[in-house]
Amino acid sequence: MIFTDSGIVLFRQDFREADRIIALYTLEHGRIHLRLPGVNHAKGKLKAFSEPFTCADYRIYTRRAHVLGTITGGKINRVFPAIRSDLKRQTLALHFCELMMRLTPLHQPSQEKYQLLLQALTELETYGANTSFSAAFTLRLMAAAGFGLDHPVLQITPEFWEKMHYAPFSDLSFQDPQDLLSLSKCNEVCRRFLNQYLTYPLQTLKSFALPAEQLAYYTRNTFAPIATQEEPVPAEAL
Repeated sequence: MIFTDSGIVLFRQDFREADRIIALYTLEHGRIHLRLPGVNHAKGKLKAFSEPFTCADYRIYTRRAHVLGTITGGKINRVFPAIRSDLKRQTLALHFCELMMRLTPLHQPSQEKYQLLLQALTELETYGANTSFSAAFTLRLMAAAGFGLDHPVLQITPEFWEKMHYAPFSDLSFQDPQDLLSLSKCNEVCRRFLNQYLTYPLQTLKSFALPAEQLAYYTRNTFAPIATQEEPVPAEAL
């Protein structure tokens, strides 16, 4: 059977002498694993289709009783050059892809998950990373995967909780101490979830939350008496 589907590359691995295997999250077929034969040869023509977070329309050939399908061609839609040229953006994008890889079942399509990943990569490409990006993506993927929380926890306000779930990622840049404290609590919710549901740690796990010293300052001064508010801000908080 031959079909075409839009997909985003989550993971790639060399296979045998010149082939590659990729994990692809597709719009109509969910997460699937595919082989690209011969792409590691010098004249391999489909190598760009196997690069992480490449978004393309893939032409796929499958045979009955075979685990892996084969990519025979396609059309690249986006490669996100700004992400690839910036280490922080690239690390965050790879983190999103690994979350999709680990928290989505095979062959179960979800347009909501596909659009979530595409939106995150598009905004990361256009606006860059912020400290809220990782927690917001994780919370939204939790909800799409059926693990979301109906109500905020850890005394996070409903307004902040809703913003983390529905506002554009590029708008999630906070300066208010109370918002920064709520963001840290959202990161804690994500950490507890990942520790509970993943059997082994994420390879790309990296905290984009506040440094501990900066968070301690905001925690003390958010709830401290007014007389103590003149404590100097540590250099890391500036």
